[in-house]
Amino acid sequence: MSQTVADLMTSDPYAVSAENTLHDAHNLMKEKNIRHIPVIDHNGELVGMLTQKIMIAQVMNIMANYSPSALERKEKQTKIHTIMATDFTTVLATQPLQDVARFFVDNRHGCMPVITEKNKLVGILTSSDFVRLAAALLS
Repeated sequence: MSQTVADLMTSDPYAVSAENTLHDAHNLMKEKNIRHIPVIDHNGELVGMLTQKIMIAQVMNIMANYSPSALERKEKQTKIHTIMATDFTTVLATQPLQDVARFFVDNRHGCMPVITEKNKLVGILTSSDFVRLAAALLS
């Protein structure tokens, strides 16, 4: 029997609301040592993705346009919904892992949020998950 996304994904991933701030997300990434944060609405439906790449670009933009001392203040004023990615690929937990692995390779994605058919966030699958799987298979 082939493995599915559910076998490898991280269930119940850390997530933020679209109304949270860049500062909130920055702290969550630092505290939990994560690089991708799904953005959900009040019903738990996936509405966006916030990546380390997006956050670095935003911080660099703030630093270029304001003084470094303004960074924290500007981060607290920046709502997630203004910077989150809305064009991203999702997967279902029941999808075969082999198909999703090929997609990761072909598209160089760092992560894919895992949703139900009703767009509820249930997990996240990252390239690091595949690296851990490869390491386990090689040992």
